[in-house]
Amino acid sequence: MASSSPSSMSPPMIPMELHSLNREKFFNSLRDHLTSCARLLQGFVLLQGGEEQTRHCTDHLELFRQESYFAYLFGVEEPGFYGAIDIASWKSMLFIPRLPADYAVWMGEIQPPSHFQEKYKVTQVFYTDEIKEVLLDQYQATGAPLLFLLHGLNTDSNKYSKPAEFQGIEKFQTDLNTLHPILTECRVIKSDLELALIQYANDISSEAHVEVMRKTKVGMKEYQLESMFLHHTYMYGGCRHCSYTCVCATGDNSAVLHYGHTAAPNDKTLQEGDMALLDMGAEYHFYGSDITCSFPVNGKFTRDQSLLYTAVLDAHDAVISAMRPGVSWVDMHKLAERVTLESLKKGNLLVGDVDKMMAERLGAVFMPHGLGHLLGIDTHDPGGYLQGGERPKEPGLSSLRTSRKLLKGMVITVEPGCYFIDALLLPALESSAVSEFFNCVEINRFRGFGGVRIESDVCVTSSGCVNMSKCPRKIEEIEAVMAGAPWLIEKTTFLSGNGQVYVYKSLKHAFVNEGKIMDYVAVASYYGLAFLDVLIGVILIFI
Repeated sequence: MASSSPSSMSPPMIPMELHSLNREKFFNSLRDHLTSCARLLQGFVLLQGGEEQTRHCTDHLELFRQESYFAYLFGVEEPGFYGAIDIASWKSMLFIPRLPADYAVWMGEIQPPSHFQEKYKVTQVFYTDEIKEVLLDQYQATGAPLLFLLHGLNTDSNKYSKPAEFQGIEKFQTDLNTLHPILTECRVIKSDLELALIQYANDISSEAHVEVMRKTKVGMKEYQLESMFLHHTYMYGGCRHCSYTCVCATGDNSAVLHYGHTAAPNDKTLQEGDMALLDMGAEYHFYGSDITCSFPVNGKFTRDQSLLYTAVLDAHDAVISAMRPGVSWVDMHKLAERVTLESLKKGNLLVGDVDKMMAERLGAVFMPHGLGHLLGIDTHDPGGYLQGGERPKEPGLSSLRTSRKLLKGMVITVEPGCYFIDALLLPALESSAVSEFFNCVEINRFRGFGGVRIESDVCVTSSGCVNMSKCPRKIEEIEAVMAGAPWLIEKTTFLSGNGQVYVYKSLKHAFVNEGKIMDYVAVASYYGLAFLDVLIGVILIFI
């Protein structure tokens, strides 16, 4: 890419082996579960992919995005598919819609089953109107075949996964309980190839955040900041989807935790003295990022802005320093609260004993949301609460999207914040339990300030963690970048062993079928593979 480009990124190849590995991981977990329960290794796992949706009663098709569990196992981008796994033989099957002839006129070439077999690396491909016959024919045991269907509660949304439906399902037995918890737990721990995609989404999103910082000026509209981010991640990163609706909040809007929705559409004019809170993350091949940057819109921190920003940054850094396998996420949330409260006391906004503040849950007044959430194919990835796990009841802690202990391979957001929300602050000022902790003169001076949040995506490693987000965080870094200083985003690799082999094989396939090895060598650098390593790897694969 030309040196004059505002981006150093190139969209990486997507090895479909990623989803083959996901299926293998899931199959091993399901087999172990069935064996431990003395159940037969027979039947089929059957998932139904997402369907295209129109805008209300019109013929306008909304931009399609695949259902996440289906995306995890099969990587299919198109709507209307089903996927199955034969538990006895470990065959993987896709069922594709049988398209009408005029599809070719309006929508493009109608691809044969062999196209999707090659594209998605599955054993067999059939049509969706053949599901009943194919599964009955391939079932080797006696009696009605058992279908393991996806049905379970998403503890973030409180909505249930939709089990597959098709003509003739009454000919089968169905199991609605086994699949969901096993498949959800598989998604909690990321493979090297998954981490590489999440890292890329973080890299391009970090670069876009920096670009927005540089271009932010008093007098702009919040939606212009959103537009710059979306343009950068799509134009240079190939990210057609965003992980979630962008939060582009300035001034008092930054105290609205989910600002940016239809009733608050990122449309305020940036004012002198405002802080910006920008929560934006790109998605690449289903895998997402979730990054929040806070900074003054004029490029220079005031004393008050520095006080609050430093409080949140210290909490952010303290948590990341303490993260490692076995650490309780509830404890990490409390650590963030404690560091923030200590900073507010040091800044003379609070008075009294911090231990007593913690006991009275004062931290929830300033940070009502949880410290973070699992991240992957969904912004709020499932698996935060195991079956039977209870959500904490105390203020602030009740908003935690997970209370688990950290595991190697988890990706979780670290997003402490400090906000001045009248709906929480005013009752607290009148509460006999916590009013004694407030310096009312200073607190009232900050009403209308809004809030500060700093959010990074963090991968848990065997001995600690890696911060996958690469935005300027220190005050001096932010001010320098906003004044035009360069900001280098260094590449991170999580690939080792089998992960590298899969990338090498993908490069070989690209060379054989497209003859563009040099393009793919450049792309492979995003997987952390050096130029010479790539060439040697491809040569070895050919041998």
